[in-house]
Amino acid sequence: MRGFLREALIIVAVAIAVFVVSRTAIQSFVVIGASMEPSFEEGQRLLINKAIYHFREPQRGDVIVFRPPHNQRADYIKRIIALPGDTVEIKEGAVYVNGSELYEPYIEGPPRYTLGEEIVPANNYFVLGDNRNNSNDSHNNWTVKRRDIIGKAWLSIWPPSEWGLAPNYPLQEQLSTTELIPQLP
Repeated sequence: MRGFLREALIIVAVAIAVFVVSRTAIQSFVVIGASMEPSFEEGQRLLINKAIYHFREPQRGDVIVFRPPHNQRADYIKRIIALPGDTVEIKEGAVYVNGSELYEPYIEGPPRYTLGEEIVPANNYFVLGDNRNNSNDSHNNWTVKRRDIIGKAWLSIWPPSEWGLAPNYPLQEQLSTTELIPQLP
């Protein structure tokens, strides 16, 4: 009987340890709204990797879940566009980081607004929704503090048709779209 009790206690202790570790490293998140379409749909369920930014800094193109500065009770999901110290400008339907136009194949449509050149403050990140024209994001004059980032979108777990890795794209800066098109002789 004593051996059985010891084994049961070990199993319970391991289960509790696994639960605690998983709660500190992974979080479930439900997408609310259309700000990240077409990458994520309303009601889509994601797993968020909360541990990744203990090992590396957030990068351009990462889709993050965070607490916005104007509403600490709600979690938002957006894509990091610019890092601390970067300059950002939005004009003529394109986003420019450090003077270079971003290549963004994942967006719903080009932005129909402008944003004068801004420098991202230290320990802050400039974020935009993939549905540029239907998103409350950094183009509304706020940035995300490093401490308010909860984690990186990792896996889509619902609906089954969307199962798989979250679409985090490393943003590639392009000098201009004309350089991407070969010139005819």
